[in-house]
This record gives sequence, structure tokens and C-alpha cells, in this order.
Amino acid sequence: MKYEIIVVGAGHAGCEAAYACAKKGHQTLLITGRIENIATMPCNPSIGGSAKGIVVREIDALGGIMGKIADASLLQMKMLNFKKGPAVRSLRAQADKVTYPKNMREELKKTKNLQIKEALVEDLIVENNKIKGVILDNKEKIEAQAVILTTGTYMNADILIGDTRHREGPHGEKPSLYLSDNLEKLGFKIIRLKTGTPQRIEKSSIDYSKLKLEPGADELYTFSHDNKARYEVENQIPCYLVYTNEKTHQIIKDNLNKSSMYGGLDDIKGVGPRYCPSIEDKVVRFSEKEKHQLFVEPESLYYDDIYLQGFSTSMPEDVQEKMVHSLEGFEKAKINKYGYAIEYDAIYPTQLKQSLETKIIENLFTAGQINGTSGYEEAACQGLIAGINASLKLEKKEPLILKRNDAYIGVLIDDLVTKGIRDPYRLLTSRAEYRLLLRHDNADLRLREYGYEVGLIEEEKYQKLIEKKQKIEELTNLLKNTKTTPKKEINVYFEKIGSPILKDSITLYDLLKRPEWSIDKMEYFIEIPYEKEIKEAVELNNKYEGYLKKTEQEVQKMLDLENKKIPENIDYDDIKNIASEARQKLKEVRPASIGQALRISGVNPSDISILMIYIKKGVKHDHR
Repeated sequence: MKYEIIVVGAGHAGCEAAYACAKKGHQTLLITGRIENIATMPCNPSIGGSAKGIVVREIDALGGIMGKIADASLLQMKMLNFKKGPAVRSLRAQADKVTYPKNMREELKKTKNLQIKEALVEDLIVENNKIKGVILDNKEKIEAQAVILTTGTYMNADILIGDTRHREGPHGEKPSLYLSDNLEKLGFKIIRLKTGTPQRIEKSSIDYSKLKLEPGADELYTFSHDNKARYEVENQIPCYLVYTNEKTHQIIKDNLNKSSMYGGLDDIKGVGPRYCPSIEDKVVRFSEKEKHQLFVEPESLYYDDIYLQGFSTSMPEDVQEKMVHSLEGFEKAKINKYGYAIEYDAIYPTQLKQSLETKIIENLFTAGQINGTSGYEEAACQGLIAGINASLKLEKKEPLILKRNDAYIGVLIDDLVTKGIRDPYRLLTSRAEYRLLLRHDNADLRLREYGYEVGLIEEEKYQKLIEKKQKIEELTNLLKNTKTTPKKEINVYFEKIGSPILKDSITLYDLLKRPEWSIDKMEYFIEIPYEKEIKEAVELNNKYEGYLKKTEQEVQKMLDLENKKIPENIDYDDIKNIASEARQKLKEVRPASIGQALRISGVNPSDISILMIYIKKGVKHDHR
């Protein structure tokens, strides 16, 4: 059997990759160990979150499907950081763990050019360092021109609880036992990582009167730029807050040696996520804190589980019972599923190009947790980019490389392939130096044209983007071309809203820059017949105009360095006077540009100066 593209793994990365390839017209095979586990959510029951919610908007803007599926499957929607300003606002949806994967399966099954096969991939078919297909665990060979690996946490996966280790996946499935060993034989550097999950508590066994209510947003939001909200504000399922206490912390301290991570097992090699630590890690690392915040999150309308976000642990089950019962409101809680850690194999991501094609095997792409990331959203966006670029490679077109000023997706991929990882990578707003440009509200303005160019955004949606840009320009010009003068009745209104009175005429655009003025207040002077998103875009551009101009200047400097390309086959051993650490890092990452080289840890400006002089003189190539 022959396909153009094979996608291995049907988690969030695999779903986006397969969908993108098939939608671009390529005969695609999606291989998964179990069809019922397509797009399952083995960890938290949410989509989005700080920075991650913007990534979901970016996925949608490019033509991916995570946002649409989340909008159709949510229990609650919230806009995070609303009071902190537009640069960090981000949506988070509590997604139904039954509905979300069901909706995704249905979407994939009706996607033209896509077939789904239940099997495990054991090895790759490689000839002359070029991918030719895959070998299943039953030794069946399936040929393909490109392969995308999205194995999640399944490569050599071990479930860890206390002093026990079980070789299985998150849902007790058979893991991939040989693929990472075979990747290592092909020359890939394999690393061991770890993540974890908390308990699932029986909903009816919790005393909610002792918890703090966390309701959903009081207005309608969507991840998708095209669909209307499908929930009612007043009918969202609530979340709650609870805190650990002195008793909880003492139980953990007394039993640390029983945790898999702290003595329960002595052969742990995996490194856990720094920004999503287990509760044992929190108690040890932040011993000065008297309490830690936990979110009590609904998992589904179809079963009785509550997810205890922030209480991830690998303690034995009897200790977990004591820990849970120490929480206020959980004194009589019934645990339906105990927390656990999972250890798994991944590849070191500096072995990837920015297209997510591997440097070692041509036409082999990887995406998601196999690249060392954590989180559904980080996985999904990589899957989408890998799917797009595998398709473009077969079409003999240039890859889609999103820059750090284009998208959080660009930040994530550049961080992975340029800096590598020490622990499972989590996307944060602080990682993006141009985050004022990478906002929730402008994801379509930034990325929809890219989606149209690669063939994932239809003409109708693209025309809506053109219309939106025109309306933003029209309203901006209307405000710039409309003046108000210091008349008596106008100044009375100014005093009424607490704004300094006018002494000279002023354009509405300049007036809007005053902090007490909003776009809606401009209706006092003129009619503004534009929808809410247009008015918000104009207001944000106006209020942050100075900052945006300064950021654009910084971006231009960065782009100038990105445009200074480094020859692909440069021989770094031939460059004299470069620091040994810089030489080693440059050989490992093999950056495509001076800009990327500058972002490699261990490469200093002096090394870059020597490198630029060397390139200018004319380089010697490495003919390995």
C-alpha cells in the first residue's frame, strides 16, 4: 500500500497534521494504536490558557481545527488576564472530555483524502537517508513519500506510582516499544522526559460550600474566527478553587521517600516539567509557601469525574487518599482515578529544521511531545506546521517558517530548534519578546493570509479578512479626519466624563489616545457603524501606537539579521578564534541565519562577529 503522507499518532499533533495534509489534497494515512483514543485528553480537561489560548487562535487562523472543535465541545469559557492588558489576554475553555475527541473523530472521518488505520508503528523504512515508509509491529510495510511522527508520550512509556513501574500509555494501552530504539539507530539523540497528572474525584463526594466559585466569562467568546459562540453565558459549568494547607504539606513531607520521584524508584531518568511541577515538587521547592492553589475542574457532562488541577503526584495510592482528604471540602472525597507520573522517550529538538523536518532523515517530520513539548496546544500547532510543510515539500515549494514576530507558534518552534530543552517545554507569554504584536485579537490579521497561501483557508474566509482590514482602515481614517472644537456644550460633556476640557480643536483619533476615552464614547460625536471587533482593533492600535512603532523597529532589526543567511554546508571547524562552546553549539544547531545563531545559548556576539567576517570572505564547506 502506498500513500503520499503517513502520520503516526492521533493525539492533538497528529490530528492537525493529518487534517492539513489531507485538506491540501494529499493521500494521507493516520495510524493510531486505538481509534477511540483519537484526540483524547489524558491530562487536564481544558484547551487554551495563558499564551496557549492565543496559539489555538493562531491554529484557527492558519486553517487548523483545534479551535473549532473546542468551541463545539466546551463546558466553560474564560478570558484570562483581561485586566492586565491586550498583550497577555488569552482564552481558556473547559472542554468536555467525551465530546471533544468524539467531535474530532467525526471531523477526521469525513475529511477527504484521509484514511485512519489502527496499528502500532515499530520502525521506519529509510533509503539513502530519505524516508520511504513505515513498518508496523506485525511487520507490514506501508510506503509513503513523507512521514510525520506525533507519538506523544507513547515511546517506551512507563506509568509511575510510588515504587511501581508499568510499561503502558496514559490510558493503560500498549506503548510503542521499539520506535525510539530504531530512531536512535538512525542517529537521533533520544532523551527521557516525564510528566504527570492528578486524581479524578467523584463529583458528588465534594463539599462545594467550602470552595471558592470560579464562574465562566460573562460574555461570549470563541477560539474560531469564523463561528459564533455555541454556549449560553448563564449555563456554563462552574469551576472552583481550593488550597492546600499545613496538613497537606506535612503528609507530603512525611512520605516523600514513597514518591516515584523522591525515592520510590531509583531508576528515574526523565526530567519533569519546570512550569507544571508535581505537588511534591511545589512543597519541596517552595517550602516557604503556606498553601498552593488548586483548580477543581469538571471533566464531562457524561461521567462523574472532577479534575484536581495542580495536584499532580506519583505518590502511592494510600498516601494520595490522605493528601486529598486533607483538603477543605474533600474530607469525604472518593478518588475515581489516582494520580501518576509518566516517563517517555523524545528526540532532542535541535535535530530539527525550522520546518520541523528532521536534519538526519529527509522527508521525516516530527511534532508534539516527541519534540520535547508539553500541552495539547503546543502539540497541535506543531502538528499543523509539520503537516503544512510535509505537503509543501512534496509540492516542491518553500516551507512555511513563522518568525518570532509572526506568531507564538514561531516563538515555540524557534525555541525548540535553536535552544533545545532541559525539561518538557511550556509556552509562556514571557518567551515572546514581541508579545504586544502577538495578541489574541489579531491572530487572523497576522496569519490568515499564510493559511490562504498554503491552501488551508478558503476564498470566502480570505475575502472576509480583506473586508476586515478595509473596515479597520476606514474607521481609523474616519477618526483621523474628524475634528471636534472647544464648544461650550462639548466641554460640559468632557467635564462630565472627567476629561480635561478642550482649548484647541483635536482629531477624534488623538482624543482617543486619552486614557478616559474609549471608542464607544466617540459615538457622542459621530456614528460608528462597525462591529465590535473592528472597533476594538482600532482602539488597541490607537492606544498602543507608540509601543507598536517601537516594537516594529525592533522587529526590523531582527529581520535584518534573519536575512543574513548562513551557508547550509559551512565548516565551523575551519573558523579560527571562535570559542569552543560556540563552535560545538553552531555545529549542533546549524542555524540558517545570523539572527538564529545569535539566539543559541553559548554563542556570544564576539563569535557572531568572527562568523560574519568568515562568511563575507567566502566560506569553506563541510562535505561530510
